[in-house]
Amino acid sequence: MALAIAVGVAPQHGLYTGIVGGLIIALCGGSRFNISGPTAAFVVILLPITQQYGLGGLLLVTLMAGAILVALGLARMGNLIQFVPYPVVMGFTAGIAIVIATLQIKDFFGLQEIGQHSNYIEQLHALALALPSFSPGDALVGAVTLAVLILWPRLTRRIPGHLIALLLGSLLGALLMHLDVSVATLGSRFSYELDGVTHAGIPPFAPQWVLPWQLPGADGQPLVINFELLRQLLPSAIAVAMLGAIESLLCALVADGMAGTRHDPNAELLGQGLGNMLVPFFGGITATAALARTATSVRSGAHSPIAAVVHALVIFLAVVLLARLFAWLPMASLAAMLLIVAWNMSEARRVVRLLRVGPRQDVLVLMICLLLTVLFDMVLAVGVGLLLASALFIKRMADLSGGAPDQPRTDVGQLPEDLAVYRIHGPLFFAAADKALRALSQFDERIRHLIIDMESVPSMDMSALVLFEQALLDLEQRGIHVYMTGVKPALRLKLKRAGVGARRDVRSFAVTPERAARLIDEQRTAGAAGD
Repeated sequence: MALAIAVGVAPQHGLYTGIVGGLIIALCGGSRFNISGPTAAFVVILLPITQQYGLGGLLLVTLMAGAILVALGLARMGNLIQFVPYPVVMGFTAGIAIVIATLQIKDFFGLQEIGQHSNYIEQLHALALALPSFSPGDALVGAVTLAVLILWPRLTRRIPGHLIALLLGSLLGALLMHLDVSVATLGSRFSYELDGVTHAGIPPFAPQWVLPWQLPGADGQPLVINFELLRQLLPSAIAVAMLGAIESLLCALVADGMAGTRHDPNAELLGQGLGNMLVPFFGGITATAALARTATSVRSGAHSPIAAVVHALVIFLAVVLLARLFAWLPMASLAAMLLIVAWNMSEARRVVRLLRVGPRQDVLVLMICLLLTVLFDMVLAVGVGLLLASALFIKRMADLSGGAPDQPRTDVGQLPEDLAVYRIHGPLFFAAADKALRALSQFDERIRHLIIDMESVPSMDMSALVLFEQALLDLEQRGIHVYMTGVKPALRLKLKRAGVGARRDVRSFAVTPERAARLIDEQRTAGAAGD
């Protein structure tokens, strides 16, 4: 319920997500342990969608994101998620945690007239201006709830601290209201209509079938489905799908580490996709695997998806039987709970450690992702983070690749004045080829025989092939005979297909540099005898 409120919709939509989405994903996914439902990571993405397109737009984005996840699963793209660098994940996760924590200040202190703001700086400014309007009752309830959430796990973990904190917060809120102290509750903030009568809180009914586009948009009217609307929603749907895939598969990896099992990443993407395609038709918002719930399930002895099914059924029973009691939940208590979620999500200790001991380049990626997530949005942060991480990776690989002339002496003795050996090491690709091949044009004019040792070259891309071809042509024009040695079979085939050496004196691909040196010496001796 707290997560649904955080993304700008009524709390029952979060419960419907846990019921329908959690059940479908558990039965269709590729992990035994993932517990799926609304998660804090989506708040930053979903809240702007709700503000701009309303509940109907949010559910339509969820449906589109589900279709994208199904396509990723069918395309067997599950293993690609592991290539998202850790600093990128940590950066946008910590940034999301900061934004979530900031959004809770309003309800935690009972601030009035904050309004909606398009960026983080405006949000902070509005919070600062509204601080004088804080509610003592809300602040007290929030502080007590937060204190219980922090201290209870130190006493015992047999009873979840969230239950105790919400119970004590609700009792304190009821006492304060009895003493005529204002405390905002879920019942005072949200309501529903039944037979023309308005009731406080959430409806005590099971999820009902509904067409997402018939739900209200930002203007309160049903959405009109057309190509332009789908085009506007597609970037958000892609972002939701990517984040859902990353979070679900990372959660599955953590669960596997705790239980010693292996999950099927492609089946998990299919399950997440099917769940998100169906949950909007029951009023649910975006669902993905929740790490905290999954870890709790594993620690409690879960060993099959039945645990996730039971989780969904318990939420269903809570909606049907306890909905009227939920109206007494203080908004400040829910805000305090999300503050703890944000703190755990931020992994502040790991971030500080990485800032202290991590490579400078990784620290740079982390900080850029964090700042972009907070100041702009997560989509931009992940895109820039991936591009920056990729560029740094390419640079590192290019630094490992290169070439150098051999030393004056080799295993076969002193090199003749007209013979040189050039060793290339590392993969030759677009960022490294120029550096590795540049020295081929810088040999002494006396050189007439060149041995290029490629024993340590595992692969070449098209850019390297073009540069290599040009370098060999330059050597040919200078009258230098080239011998390529130690070429691996796959690379040898690629070079032959590319026509490298077809029109010039390029000798055996398979001999060693020493054998090539002896061949050259034999040719030189035979030429002298002929003269």
